[in-house]
Amino acid sequence: MREVFQQELREVQERLVEISELVTVAITNATEAFNESNVTLAEKVIAEDSKIDALASSLDELAISILALQQPVARDLRIVVTALRVSSSLERMGDIAEHIAQLARYRYPDKVVKKSLRQTFAEMGRLDIEIAKKLTVLLQTEDIALADEMRNDDDKIDELHVSVFDAVLGSHWKGEAVDTVDVTLASRYHERFADHAVSIAKKVQYLATGEWQGASAS
Repeated sequence: MREVFQQELREVQERLVEISELVTVAITNATEAFNESNVTLAEKVIAEDSKIDALASSLDELAISILALQQPVARDLRIVVTALRVSSSLERMGDIAEHIAQLARYRYPDKVVKKSLRQTFAEMGRLDIEIAKKLTVLLQTEDIALADEMRNDDDKIDELHVSVFDAVLGSHWKGEAVDTVDVTLASRYHERFADHAVSIAKKVQYLATGEWQGASAS
């Protein structure tokens, strides 16, 4: 029975990595669709989000079954509880990638943002992809040094997010109301994607060390 239990715990962690890999693909494709007005890629992201949702739901069922039948304690309990919380954040990250892709699809064949902000969004997208890649490695290895790197990347995204608001509220902004709404939403999506990744990183730190690092994104 003990060997079965340990195999189940390994499966929990492997499934988290699998979902994180799919989220990385989703945000990579969503970013390209958004920046390049690629409607085919946008529709691919939208269609494949259901796979992330299904895997997250299946993982939750496994974790709840382990809690009920195995009654884990100490680190084993932390693994299962952390998995339940992390799967929810990963599912939300997949949803955010889908929202970014939906913006690209809605505005096709036009691009979502004005030329003056395209470089800003390209950089936000690049940082989101980097954070997603680091998150997958973090889930694989529990190398908590990656959590610090992710927080630094998140700080850069936050600065870019603020700069977008400064731009649309400034006197030089010439966009229509719909442009302002789209840009504001897009910036918020990019910022929240990174926030959820950092929230997961804090949970992995807790798993690795047993020490909570502070508040997390909801």
